[in-house]
Amino acid sequence: MSATTVTPEVRRKPIIKQEIAFAFMHLIPIAAIWTGATFFDWMVCIFLYVFRMFWITGGYHRYFAHKSYKTSRWFQFVIAFMAQTSAQKGALWWAAHHRHHHRHSDTPADPHSMKIYGFWYSHIGWIVGPDFKETDYKVIGDYAKYPELVWLNKHYLVPPVFLAVVVTALGGIVNGGSITMMFTSAGFSTLLIGFFLSTVILYHGTFSINSIMHKFGRQRYNTHDESRNSVWLALITLGEGWHNNHHYYETASRQGFFWWEIDITWYILRALSWMGLIWDLKGVPKHIKYSKDKEHARQLKLEMEDELQKTG
Repeated sequence: MSATTVTPEVRRKPIIKQEIAFAFMHLIPIAAIWTGATFFDWMVCIFLYVFRMFWITGGYHRYFAHKSYKTSRWFQFVIAFMAQTSAQKGALWWAAHHRHHHRHSDTPADPHSMKIYGFWYSHIGWIVGPDFKETDYKVIGDYAKYPELVWLNKHYLVPPVFLAVVVTALGGIVNGGSITMMFTSAGFSTLLIGFFLSTVILYHGTFSINSIMHKFGRQRYNTHDESRNSVWLALITLGEGWHNNHHYYETASRQGFFWWEIDITWYILRALSWMGLIWDLKGVPKHIKYSKDKEHARQLKLEMEDELQKTG
């Protein structure tokens, strides 16, 4: 890059109220010191982390941002609702900004480039700042044509609030023996650990792909950015750690291109396709999989087509 292309954009400072709110989210689980925490609470915490991470990567990311598979109109609403229980704003907001990220990866126009803006900004700063608050419906126009998705995008707190109430009620039933106990420490402990703590951990699991995955790990493909692969982050994020793979060929439903690259989200998507809930999962062509860069991929494709003509 030339010196002019790496000149950062002027980004406004984070909004103090949102910084405080974000910090408060991290402090809420500490209240479990007074309520205590049961085995059930911890199991809910683990389950909700894994459950919601799947909807983030399989829903927000692979469906809404990249259209890597197809589904029905009613199930795409389910996908959006489930993804939004993560409290990471609306599906259309999430996907629109992610598409923008891919178009400008690790350039000054990237919303969260660690290379340009540093770890803090790429991890959290861009979210609590004022520059990326609105949804660019033109970028996500293919889904913005559905009024139910637009409504859900605008009322993005409905799913997490609904989940929080359900979790509290379950705590009352399991820990206290009655749903009426949800208004006591029996329900509140599950809310604090099961919902709030898992939500905070989920934040940083998701955000690590924006920050850490553009700094640490290995690069298999030349993507002209800093995206990398990491088996550890792939495990933590159910497959998103194969980030260099994804940046090289972003429309694939799977991000672990090879059988040994663990991609739990891909396995679940395959199961949903067997159930008929989703279909037309996009694969990874051989000329993409075994190439090093786009020019090499083009050459491999031509060689494979020539070989096919000779044998066919």
